[in-house]
Amino acid sequence: MALVERLNAEHGAGTAAHLPMDGFHLANAALERLGRRDRKGAPDTFDGWGFLGLLRRVRDETDHDVYAPSFRRVVDEPVAGEIAIAAGTALVVVEGNYLLVDDEPWDRVPSLLDESWFCVTPAEERLLRLVDRHTRHGRSPEEATAWVSGVDETNARLIEDTRSRADLLVSGTD
Repeated sequence: MALVERLNAEHGAGTAAHLPMDGFHLANAALERLGRRDRKGAPDTFDGWGFLGLLRRVRDETDHDVYAPSFRRVVDEPVAGEIAIAAGTALVVVEGNYLLVDDEPWDRVPSLLDESWFCVTPAEERLLRLVDRHTRHGRSPEEATAWVSGVDETNARLIEDTRSRADLLVSGTD
Protein backbone atom coordinates (compact mmCIF):
# COMPACT_ATOMS: atom_id res chain seq x y z
CA MET A 1 0.00 0.00 0.00
CA ALA A 2 1.41 3.35 -1.08
CA LEU A 3 0.55 5.16 2.16
CA VAL A 4 2.50 2.67 4.28
CA GLU A 5 5.45 2.76 1.87
CA ARG A 6 5.52 6.55 2.03
CA LEU A 7 5.30 6.63 5.83
CA ASN A 8 8.14 4.13 6.12
CA ALA A 9 10.24 6.09 3.61
CA GLU A 10 9.71 9.36 5.48
CA HIS A 11 9.85 8.11 9.09
CA GLY A 12 11.96 4.96 8.91
CA ALA A 13 11.41 1.35 8.00
CA GLY A 14 8.97 -0.40 10.28
CA THR A 15 7.12 2.75 11.30
CA ALA A 16 3.92 1.63 9.61
CA ALA A 17 2.35 -1.68 8.59
CA HIS A 18 -0.51 -2.56 6.26
CA LEU A 19 -3.29 -4.78 7.59
CA PRO A 20 -5.87 -5.60 4.89
CA MET A 21 -9.20 -7.15 5.77
CA ASP A 22 -9.02 -9.40 2.67
CA GLY A 23 -7.19 -12.18 4.51
CA PHE A 24 -10.42 -12.81 6.37
CA HIS A 25 -12.31 -14.00 3.28
CA LEU A 26 -13.81 -17.36 4.14
CA ALA A 27 -12.16 -20.21 2.27
CA ASN A 28 -13.91 -21.25 -0.92
CA ALA A 29 -14.81 -24.62 0.64
CA ALA A 30 -16.56 -22.81 3.51
CA LEU A 31 -18.38 -20.53 1.08
CA GLU A 32 -19.56 -23.58 -0.90
CA ARG A 33 -20.76 -25.27 2.28
CA LEU A 34 -22.64 -22.11 3.32
CA GLY A 35 -24.08 -21.51 -0.16
CA ARG A 36 -22.34 -18.13 -0.46
CA ARG A 37 -19.67 -18.71 -3.11
CA ASP A 38 -21.70 -16.81 -5.69
CA ARG A 39 -21.54 -13.71 -3.44
CA LYS A 40 -17.87 -13.87 -2.41
CA GLY A 41 -16.86 -10.44 -1.17
CA ALA A 42 -20.14 -9.65 0.62
CA PRO A 43 -19.87 -8.89 4.36
CA ASP A 44 -21.08 -12.32 5.46
CA THR A 45 -18.42 -14.05 3.32
CA PHE A 46 -15.69 -12.86 5.70
CA ASP A 47 -14.71 -14.00 9.17
CA GLY A 48 -15.65 -10.66 10.69
CA TRP A 49 -15.30 -11.93 14.25
CA GLY A 50 -11.81 -13.21 13.49
CA PHE A 51 -10.89 -9.85 11.98
CA LEU A 52 -12.20 -8.08 15.08
CA GLY A 53 -10.14 -10.41 17.27
CA LEU A 54 -7.02 -9.65 15.26
CA LEU A 55 -7.58 -5.90 15.58
CA ARG A 56 -7.77 -6.34 19.36
CA ARG A 57 -4.54 -8.34 19.32
CA VAL A 58 -2.74 -5.72 17.23
CA ARG A 59 -3.78 -2.99 19.70
CA ASP A 60 -3.04 -5.00 22.84
CA GLU A 61 -0.07 -7.21 21.98
CA THR A 62 2.61 -4.67 21.11
CA ASP A 63 5.55 -6.50 22.68
CA HIS A 64 5.72 -9.24 20.04
CA ASP A 65 4.95 -9.75 16.37
CA VAL A 66 1.33 -10.46 15.50
CA TYR A 67 0.65 -12.45 12.35
CA ALA A 68 -2.29 -11.87 10.05
CA PRO A 69 -3.65 -13.68 7.00
CA SER A 70 -3.30 -12.26 3.52
CA PHE A 71 -5.38 -12.94 0.42
CA ARG A 72 -3.83 -14.34 -2.74
CA ARG A 73 -5.86 -13.60 -5.84
CA VAL A 74 -3.81 -16.12 -7.84
CA VAL A 75 -5.35 -18.95 -5.81
CA ASP A 76 -8.46 -16.95 -4.80
CA GLU A 77 -7.94 -17.94 -1.15
CA PRO A 78 -6.67 -16.49 2.13
CA VAL A 79 -3.18 -17.44 3.29
CA ALA A 80 -2.72 -17.78 7.06
CA GLY A 81 0.03 -15.91 8.89
CA GLU A 82 1.62 -14.24 5.87
CA ILE A 83 1.56 -10.66 7.21
CA ALA A 84 3.67 -9.78 10.23
CA ILE A 85 2.80 -6.73 12.28
CA ALA A 86 6.13 -6.22 14.00
CA ALA A 87 6.41 -5.49 17.71
CA GLY A 88 6.59 -1.76 18.25
CA THR A 89 4.99 -0.75 14.94
CA ALA A 90 3.80 2.79 15.54
CA LEU A 91 1.02 2.91 12.92
CA VAL A 92 -1.08 0.10 11.49
CA VAL A 93 -3.06 1.07 8.42
CA VAL A 94 -6.14 -1.15 8.40
CA GLU A 95 -7.83 -1.43 5.03
CA GLY A 96 -11.15 -2.97 4.05
CA ASN A 97 -14.61 -2.39 2.69
CA TYR A 98 -16.69 -3.07 5.78
CA LEU A 99 -14.82 -1.26 8.54
CA LEU A 100 -17.66 1.23 9.03
CA VAL A 101 -20.66 -1.04 8.41
CA ASP A 102 -23.34 -0.80 11.08
CA ASP A 103 -24.03 -4.56 11.39
CA GLU A 104 -22.37 -7.04 13.75
CA PRO A 105 -19.50 -7.66 14.02
CA TRP A 106 -18.36 -4.78 11.82
CA ASP A 107 -20.05 -2.21 14.06
CA ARG A 108 -17.40 -2.98 16.70
CA VAL A 109 -14.46 -2.14 14.42
CA PRO A 110 -14.51 1.69 14.74
CA SER A 111 -13.88 1.51 18.49
CA LEU A 112 -10.58 -0.22 17.69
CA LEU A 113 -9.43 2.42 15.20
CA ASP A 114 -7.91 5.78 16.10
CA GLU A 115 -9.20 7.28 12.85
CA SER A 116 -11.17 6.09 9.86
CA TRP A 117 -10.73 7.37 6.34
CA PHE A 118 -13.14 6.73 3.49
CA CYS A 119 -11.65 6.46 0.02
CA VAL A 120 -13.99 8.24 -2.40
CA THR A 121 -13.81 6.93 -5.96
CA PRO A 122 -16.24 7.90 -8.73
CA ALA A 123 -18.54 5.01 -9.68
CA GLU A 124 -17.28 4.89 -13.28
CA GLU A 125 -13.67 4.56 -12.13
CA ARG A 126 -14.58 1.93 -9.52
CA LEU A 127 -16.41 -0.14 -12.15
CA LEU A 128 -13.49 0.03 -14.60
CA ARG A 129 -11.01 -1.00 -11.90
CA LEU A 130 -13.15 -3.90 -10.73
CA VAL A 131 -13.75 -5.29 -14.22
CA ASP A 132 -10.03 -4.97 -14.92
CA ARG A 133 -9.11 -6.79 -11.70
CA HIS A 134 -11.55 -9.62 -12.36
CA THR A 135 -10.32 -10.09 -15.93
CA ARG A 136 -6.67 -10.03 -14.81
CA HIS A 137 -7.51 -12.86 -12.43
CA GLY A 138 -9.16 -15.16 -14.91
CA ARG A 139 -12.71 -14.09 -15.62
CA SER A 140 -13.79 -13.31 -19.15
CA PRO A 141 -14.79 -9.67 -19.76
CA GLU A 142 -18.44 -10.78 -19.81
CA GLU A 143 -18.13 -12.73 -16.56
CA ALA A 144 -16.25 -9.85 -14.92
CA THR A 145 -18.86 -7.31 -15.99
CA ALA A 146 -21.70 -9.52 -14.73
CA TRP A 147 -19.96 -10.05 -11.36
CA VAL A 148 -19.26 -6.34 -10.96
CA SER A 149 -22.82 -5.38 -11.95
CA GLY A 150 -24.32 -7.85 -9.49
CA VAL A 151 -22.18 -8.80 -6.51
CA ASP A 152 -19.71 -5.90 -6.41
CA GLU A 153 -22.32 -3.19 -6.97
CA THR A 154 -24.53 -4.57 -4.19
CA ASN A 155 -21.52 -4.37 -1.87
CA ALA A 156 -20.58 -0.90 -3.17
CA ARG A 157 -24.00 0.50 -2.23
CA LEU A 158 -23.59 -0.82 1.32
CA ILE A 159 -20.07 0.62 1.55
CA GLU A 160 -21.11 4.00 0.14
CA ASP A 161 -23.71 4.32 2.89
CA THR A 162 -20.91 4.20 5.49
CA ARG A 163 -18.97 7.25 4.28
CA SER A 164 -20.65 9.60 6.80
CA ARG A 165 -19.11 7.56 9.63
CA ALA A 166 -15.55 8.26 8.49
CA ASP A 167 -13.35 10.88 10.12
CA LEU A 168 -11.90 11.91 6.78
CA LEU A 169 -12.81 11.54 3.11
CA VAL A 170 -9.83 11.02 0.78
CA SER A 171 -9.63 10.77 -2.98
CA GLY A 172 -9.39 7.30 -4.46
CA THR A 173 -8.04 8.65 -7.72
CA ASP A 174 -5.25 11.02 -6.63
